[in-house]
Amino acid sequence: MHRFYQWRVALGLSAQWLIAVSILMIFVGNWGSGVFTTSASSSVLSAQSPGQAPAAAPAREAYAELPGARIWFKDTGGSGVPVVFLHAASGSSEVWEHQIPAFTAAGYRFIAYDRRGWGRTVIDPSGAQPGTAADDLQRLMDYLGVDRFHLVATAAGGSVALDYAVSFPQRLRSLVSANNVGRVEDEEYLELVSTLRPPQYPDLPRWFRELGPLYRAANPEGARRWREFESRSRPEGPLLATQPLRNRLTFSLLAKIEVPTLLIAGGADLSAPPPLQRFFTDSIKNSESLIVPNAGHSTFWEQPEIFNRAVLEFIRKH
Repeated sequence: MHRFYQWRVALGLSAQWLIAVSILMIFVGNWGSGVFTTSASSSVLSAQSPGQAPAAAPAREAYAELPGARIWFKDTGGSGVPVVFLHAASGSSEVWEHQIPAFTAAGYRFIAYDRRGWGRTVIDPSGAQPGTAADDLQRLMDYLGVDRFHLVATAAGGSVALDYAVSFPQRLRSLVSANNVGRVEDEEYLELVSTLRPPQYPDLPRWFRELGPLYRAANPEGARRWREFESRSRPEGPLLATQPLRNRLTFSLLAKIEVPTLLIAGGADLSAPPPLQRFFTDSIKNSESLIVPNAGHSTFWEQPEIFNRAVLEFIRKH
């Protein structure tokens, strides 16, 4: 508890203050000041209004027959270094339409897939269920003949990415985790996170929780399209239980990650407020930190130009 208390004091993060700021962000939609990190470098990029997604490069779309599931994936192929994208608990591989053209134009091989329980991936009841998402990713990379790759993840996908980085670090060139609270199980951290949102928060509409207010007001068509993707992200029938992680994630375990890591937060993210990023940059020593003003819980969608530029600049170094 002492460690987390020191962080709260150092940051001025009383529970009441954090709740007040969360409420304020609903109206303001911006984390305009007080950006902090203990990583090697940090930055804040100015928000821009996202335009229409440019035409995407053709991608192969198919199923990978893996133990327990037929994983739906899209892969642009080619000789470029692979960059693998992990979607959140909202949406599916469809949501990366702003990233496909940017990364293929930069010469990378784009790969995205529907995690087990989402999109067009089909569960095989005869196989072991629910498996772990990190093992699914590992088997998909083996299936596609991918050795080392960059991993880019958002929100709940970021928890999978951290678990993968701990489990299979030799396969990663770099790691990008955006808008993620990490599924870290340190008791004091969980207690702090519980103060950030009222008990009724999960009952709010997902679009309200995941899209920043400025984006919803400025880009109603983009918000509508996001909601369309989210509405069809889960297959019909009973929902699959959340896949367990391979590891019990704690900050002491994350401290063992040596993979170059970029952590991205949205300035108006109510689900993963920017102050929480401090805990991860403190633990992952080989990390950089970025806060994107006005972005909510879907930075990759709300501010794709900023997101793509930051990620491309980062992975080019590794």
